[in-house]
Amino acid sequence: MNKGVLMSTVAPAPYFDISDSTFAMHSEAVRAARSQSWFARTNYGVAVLRYNEVSHLLKDQRLKQGSAQWPEHNGVHGGLFFDWWTENLLVLEGEDHHRIRRLVNPAFSPRHIEPLIVRFEALAEELVNNFVADGHCEFVRDFAEPYATRVLCILLGIPETEWPTIARLASTVGLALGVHIKRDLEQVEAALAELYAYAEALIVDRRAAPGDDFITRLVVANRDGDSLSDAELRNAIVLLIFGGMDTTRNQLGLALQSFVHNPEQWDLLGQRPDLGRKAVDEVLRTNPTTTWVTREAVADFTYNDLFIAGGTTVHLFTQVSGTDPLAFPDPEMNLLGEHAPHYGFGGGVHHCLGHFVAKADMGVALPLLARRLRNVRIDGVEEWMPDSGNTGPVRLPLSFTPAP
Repeated sequence: MNKGVLMSTVAPAPYFDISDSTFAMHSEAVRAARSQSWFARTNYGVAVLRYNEVSHLLKDQRLKQGSAQWPEHNGVHGGLFFDWWTENLLVLEGEDHHRIRRLVNPAFSPRHIEPLIVRFEALAEELVNNFVADGHCEFVRDFAEPYATRVLCILLGIPETEWPTIARLASTVGLALGVHIKRDLEQVEAALAELYAYAEALIVDRRAAPGDDFITRLVVANRDGDSLSDAELRNAIVLLIFGGMDTTRNQLGLALQSFVHNPEQWDLLGQRPDLGRKAVDEVLRTNPTTTWVTREAVADFTYNDLFIAGGTTVHLFTQVSGTDPLAFPDPEMNLLGEHAPHYGFGGGVHHCLGHFVAKADMGVALPLLARRLRNVRIDGVEEWMPDSGNTGPVRLPLSFTPAP
């Protein structure tokens, strides 16, 4: 696949192979590159490293959503995953994107989420009560994964007892966003086929017996004569199940990692539960699960003296830009600080639909954890996904002092 041709009249830029599993966003090499240049060259195209340039290019109409090319970048040119990925809302452009987003958006309305917050709080308390007396836990297994998945079940009107199945399928589909997509493709497509069948069964059920949940609202979505086709509805539900669990689980783990390194902020959050949503924003700014947002040049253009050929992939490194000292003179996590908006939820017309849900459920969980678990520290062997693309912990053993 042609990934575009870059020519530049500026000084030579740093280079990264971002498909290398050892490449790390949090590395000194990436920070040094950001100091040297606003962009880097990569094996996928160009990477934008600084906040101001990320802000401008996220809204630049000379760029379109670039994630549609992800399978082809990795040698996947057809099949079940390829077809689903290139047809879902995440990568669609133009009128199809606007129409589907317009129809799906009401399901994510704050008025539907706010009444559920008390259930999120009860769920978080239940999970913490299962391990708090032990003084230790494996955070992904004991909290992040069951919490993220059961919240999703609540939103979708699925029995919470089915959360292990949902977690297994969503986690497996999530392998497709890693650098080993081709190696994992058989597993991914098997899980995607199961999710298709699961989504279709949900659609049939809600048509027969509507409820007060996301799936029902999607099934009946209709405005100004528009409607979702059966394929669009199925694709949207699969994306919702995959994205709703995978990213929240990962982000909760990254939040605990951040607070372990910022214990004074953890203590503050435990004393100030009203800072819950600010905590979510600070973690998304400094340590997001989605470390880059992908765009593609629609045609040739020049930006800051850099010529970018049409078809070039442009990765906007949101993790790196969120701690850019040119935009954030004091870039460390600070729950009481005032910072420019982060791009952990992307930006522009492809801004994450589920951002309010994520702020609500994580905004409940983090203050409760901070209140119940004191002196949190890593205690054992951690296991992590590669520190690029979509990242997070696979295993995060913690010890702590239970609050009185």
